Amino acid sequence: MKSYALEIREKVGPECAIFVPGVRAIILNSGNEVLLQFTRDWKQWGLPAGGVEVGETALEALEREVYEETSLKVIDAEPMGLYSGPTQYFKYPNGDEVQGFAIAFIVRKWSGTPEADGDEGLKLKFWPLDNLPENIVPRHAGTIRNFLQYDGKFQLYC
Repeated sequence: MKSYALEIREKVGPECAIFVPGVRAIILNSGNEVLLQFTRDWKQWGLPAGGVEVGETALEALEREVYEETSLKVIDAEPMGLYSGPTQYFKYPNGDEVQGFAIAFIVRKWSGTPEADGDEGLKLKFWPLDNLPENIVPRHAGTIRNFLQYDGKFQLYC
């Protein structure tokens, strides 16, 4: 099944003509390290993330995207914040322009063994929060910074 964003993109072209709802996962292990994936498109480390499809809830999208990209099953997820506004505008490496709005979830309870899908993500690694790689997708680096200051209250980030 083709994604909603791809169907719209075929009709409007690459200009920033669409809003893309999405989810981001801050997956933590028992050592409080965050799981990052090295992405094929961006050639950077990033959080497991993706778009919400038509008919899907944000939580269902999170569960699906995490499973597709990491082979992990989300057992419990806590919504941390909503990211929207001009800071969420970006251009994909293929030239497609979008303005996203995404809900970031904290995932402390999960099952399985992390495995990169080999398509979107080339490798996965748990990183100590005080020793993250330098080449992180900027939007995701901001989400991790916000997580480090998270006080348990859902926030709006612009």
